[in-house]
Amino acid sequence: MRVLRYLAALAGVLGLVALTALALSWPFEKAVLLAPVIVVGGAAAVGLVLLWGKVALNSLSESRHPRRVLAYWVLGLGLLVALTVLGVKLPNEGG
Repeated sequence: MRVLRYLAALAGVLGLVALTALALSWPFEKAVLLAPVIVVGGAAAVGLVLLWGKVALNSLSESRHPRRVLAYWVLGLGLLVALTVLGVKLPNEGG
């Protein structure tokens, strides 16, 4: 049973390293050398998504109008995606 866990972990790490090498156009060897950083970064990203997902679901369940809140979330995310796809540049305050 323990061997299967090790094989699954190895497959996950190799998959994550290969995906990172492909996404960043790195040689596979460079991604393998950075595998600990890639794994820790991936785990941190998954942890943040889980944490904020739990916070969002908790906030949604405690609101008085959950459908309205959900509609605002979807509308805000849709607007963000649409502006990004259209290439809208927001003004920079500092410059």
